[in-house]
Amino acid sequence: MARELGFDACGIAAAGPVDAEAAARYDRWIAQGHHDTMEWAARWRDVRDDPRLLLDGARSLIVVALNYRPQRFQPPQAAQVAAYAYGRDYHKVVKQMLRPLARHLEAAGHRTRMCVDSAPLRERYWAVQAGVGFVGINNQLIIPGRGSYFFLGTLLTTLPLPPDEPCTLTCRGCRACVEACPGHALSDDGSAVDARRCLSCLTIEHEGPLPTWAGKVMGNHLMGCDECLKCCPHNARAVPTAVERFAPPEALFTLTGKQLEEMTEDEFLALFGHTPMRRAGLARLRHTAEISHPKK
Repeated sequence: MARELGFDACGIAAAGPVDAEAAARYDRWIAQGHHDTMEWAARWRDVRDDPRLLLDGARSLIVVALNYRPQRFQPPQAAQVAAYAYGRDYHKVVKQMLRPLARHLEAAGHRTRMCVDSAPLRERYWAVQAGVGFVGINNQLIIPGRGSYFFLGTLLTTLPLPPDEPCTLTCRGCRACVEACPGHALSDDGSAVDARRCLSCLTIEHEGPLPTWAGKVMGNHLMGCDECLKCCPHNARAVPTAVERFAPPEALFTLTGKQLEEMTEDEFLALFGHTPMRRAGLARLRHTAEISHPKK
C-alpha cells in the first residue's frame, strides 16, 4: 500500500529502545557540543531512546522513503539552495501521502502516529532497522542502488507486524564526502557530524551571527549544503523524483544575493513561501548572502 501511495521504499521495525551503542553515540555528540545551538536536540532524550513513548502501546514502526532528487539543479552561478528545499515543504507532502495508510490501520482498530521530522524520533536509525538503507559517513541515509536524495516518514502503530532485517551495509573506506565537506564537519568513521562546522546547520539552524571563518568556505551557498550528496558515488545512479510538488519555482534558478537584498517580504513569500526556504526566512538568507558570494 505504501508503494501504491507513491513511496519509493518501505520497511518495518519492531518498536523498542534503540541499542546501547546508538544511545551512547548520541550522548557523546551532545556532550561534545556538536549540536551547535540546536538546543532542541538535547531535549526529550528518553523519547529519542524509546519511540514507544510517542505512542502508547506502539508495536511497530513503518518507515517510508520518498525521492526528492530534482529534475534539474540550479546553475553554479545562482545562490545555492539545498535540493531538499527546492519544492513544496516535505513535512506536508510526506504527511499527506502517508495519511491514507494511517487511516487504513485506524479503520482496522489500530492506533497510529505520523512523524515526518516532527518528533524526537531517530528516523535514520529506524530506517536502518527497517532495512530501508544504511547511514553513510556523511550521516545521510543511503538506499542501496538509489542514493540518498530521500525524505523519510515514520508511522508508529499499535499493530504488531513482522519486522524486516536491518540493513548492515556501510560505505567505510570511501572518504569522498569527508574531503568534499567545505567546513570539515565530517569524521572519517562517520560517527558524527560537527554541526558547528556544517554549512547546512550554520545557514538554517544556527542562532546568532555566523562565525567569521564561514565566509571563507561558504562560496555561494545560501541555504543548506549538498556537497556531501553531490560527490557520493551512491548518488551516481539516483533518478529524478516523480513528485510534481517538489518541482522548484523558476525564480530559484536565477536567484542572487542582490535580488534578496531588494526583495520585499511579500515578494519572498510569493516566490518561496510554500518551500522550506520560508523557515529560514528572508532576514536570515540576507545575512548569509552578506558573507557569501551570490551577489553578482
